Amino acid sequence: MTDLPQKTDLPPGSKSQPAHADTVDALTVMRARARDTDQHGGGNPDARLVLVTGVSGAGRTTSLKILEDFGFDAVDNLPLRLLPNLLSGDAELHVPVAIGLDIRTRDFGVDQFGDIIASLRAQSGLDVTVVFVDAENTVLQQRFTESRRPHPLTQDRPLVDAIAHEKRLMAPIATIADVQIDTSRLKAAELRKILQDQFASPTSGQMAIFVKSFSFRQGVPGEADLVFDVRFLRNPHYDPDLRNLTGMDPRVGDYVAQDRDFAGFMDRLKALIGPILPRYAEEGKSYLTIAVGCTGGKHRSVYIARLLNEWISTLGYDVHLSHRDKPAEPDETKQGEMI
Repeated sequence: MTDLPQKTDLPPGSKSQPAHADTVDALTVMRARARDTDQHGGGNPDARLVLVTGVSGAGRTTSLKILEDFGFDAVDNLPLRLLPNLLSGDAELHVPVAIGLDIRTRDFGVDQFGDIIASLRAQSGLDVTVVFVDAENTVLQQRFTESRRPHPLTQDRPLVDAIAHEKRLMAPIATIADVQIDTSRLKAAELRKILQDQFASPTSGQMAIFVKSFSFRQGVPGEADLVFDVRFLRNPHYDPDLRNLTGMDPRVGDYVAQDRDFAGFMDRLKALIGPILPRYAEEGKSYLTIAVGCTGGKHRSVYIARLLNEWISTLGYDVHLSHRDKPAEPDETKQGEMI
């Protein structure tokens, strides 16, 4: 067990410790829905419980709202002492439930959180998933500065110290999470897609495939199942006429395709991916993320990702293309930062 304090250093009676009559009412509503589900013969064989936690400013509230859109009953900042009571009463929860917990939660303690999670995971008929959202310190600092929202631990310390302190407090919880999401460079739509991959009920039995280009400078996408490095291909960045273009431009594609190893690489890449796609589907995988990276995420990875997307679509799969680090084209709408 960690020797971190059982409770956070939020001052008593602070704004982040509200009365919790609403959360008790929410639990009553959840149980009522569960009883209604049982009476009408619906629901899943296991009750699904998703606990969304993480550091302040990383997107926990946004994640809860997204899960609510996916059909989850969502409750934010439920007191830890109420968490074990979710399944009490005369009906199990056959509707999916998402609970938001973080440093502001009343009676929150790292050790207590770990013990409760272990207890819930030991219960039969309950499928528990812990999601931990995180972001780089500099990104969190920028988000709090731009939103002018106070950090919950900035009573007598600078913002940068409050962020670092919370990271230390929450680190043990990150180690027991089933899903960790770094939102540092995610837009809200991209976070939604990641959560959709994990938790949305599939509309069909078909496996969804997501092809994503990225920059190695900005880190490998955490959700990627397969990662391919195309930095060995000739780089349009060093051609003055192509530097300011992206892999969406045919001239960039032509330049990359002239690399002496391009054709052989694409043939071998397809020969590798083609046979394993149906095997992933046979194993019951509902989604697969293929990430293609280059240095800047602007030229080579974008072009190769486009080719992969087009080829996979001819195989009859439900495939989606995105470019995480590509600069926005003039006709693209720039999305704001997710908080």
